[in-house]
Amino acid sequence: MCVPENATLPRHKLERYRAALDAGADPTVVTAWITQTQADRARAEAELHALAGTTPHRLTRAEITALVTALGDIAAVLRDADPADKAKVYRQLGLRLNYQPETQTVRAEVNLSAHRGEMVCVRGGT
Repeated sequence: MCVPENATLPRHKLERYRAALDAGADPTVVTAWITQTQADRARAEAELHALAGTTPHRLTRAEITALVTALGDIAAVLRDADPADKAKVYRQLGLRLNYQPETQTVRAEVNLSAHRGEMVCVRGGT
């Protein structure tokens, strides 16, 4: 099962709350923060367990068409975007571009598993 990147967030929050207590924060307020953080974590874990038992939804032809239409001119938007903004988008997508000077080509790679959870081969290695 894939655990979201922010799964450790409550631990970091709890560390900050402990530091706030050490710095003299009101224990009643910090206790409320801790209670909320623990509730958020429990809710997130419940969602993960619920998702683990579901099968992925196959997109219909109409859903794919609607998705592509909704994305519209994303290529044009990226083409005209500020280079710093493009870099952020590409970084979040995990896009890597490698220039091959011998052939004067660019090889593009995207790691999609970072966006859809753990990849498991159900039929064994290929």
